[in-house]
Amino acid sequence: MQETTIVIPCFNEANRLPVDTLASYLDGHPRVRFVLVDDGSTDDTHRILEALATARPTAVRVLRLARNSGKAEAVRRGMLLALDDGADLVGYWDADLATPLRFVDVFVEQLSSSDAVLVFGSRVRLLGSRVSRRPFRHYVGRVFATIAGIALELPIYDTQCGAKLFRASAGLRAIFEKPFELGWTFDFELFARLSGLVYQGKRIDPERQLVEWPLDEWRDAPGSKLGPAHFSRVGWELGKLFFVVRRRSRSG
Repeated sequence: MQETTIVIPCFNEANRLPVDTLASYLDGHPRVRFVLVDDGSTDDTHRILEALATARPTAVRVLRLARNSGKAEAVRRGMLLALDDGADLVGYWDADLATPLRFVDVFVEQLSSSDAVLVFGSRVRLLGSRVSRRPFRHYVGRVFATIAGIALELPIYDTQCGAKLFRASAGLRAIFEKPFELGWTFDFELFARLSGLVYQGKRIDPERQLVEWPLDEWRDAPGSKLGPAHFSRVGWELGKLFFVVRRRSRSG
């Protein structure tokens, strides 16, 4: 397994962070490290993260942000730290582990056996799979994903799944250098940036080197901070997405 660093953004996760699962996974995967980003939590999250880092100092780093800056900024700052650490593969995962950590191994294998630069989860509910999402979030998510696909001109089914693993490179670092303009929907903007990624001296082919992996297990964990009240803001951000993509297109 290649050296892999996973960023996990955490904001007030004291009551639902599966610490034992994280620790058990690290114990069985010595070439995987976690960067745990405390995004200005006001509960006991930081103490819990520090305890895990103390117990496994070679496998866990904690990055504490002075104030709550949102998932986009927490992921961005964590990814820059992960890239600085020199891992071969870097990515981010939701703190509730809605996507089980076993898929890290699957994504690593996909990146190791191809010239893909990104493998990301896709929550496709198929017979025989265990993908459980609340109906409201599922259908609203499908509308947003469809609009995003049109804006990005990419046939992506699920831009928003919080399980993504990238091949580390100087080009990838450049993508995360600048703060995202979008908030909850920053993944849309990330894909727009990735469409111009240069790897090994040439621009990538997004439809071939961005690999969407259908998950056979995903659970809509209770306590999600994204609720109906946020969807009006997400709609506003989709409008911004068209502006961001159009501006990038004009600038080349």
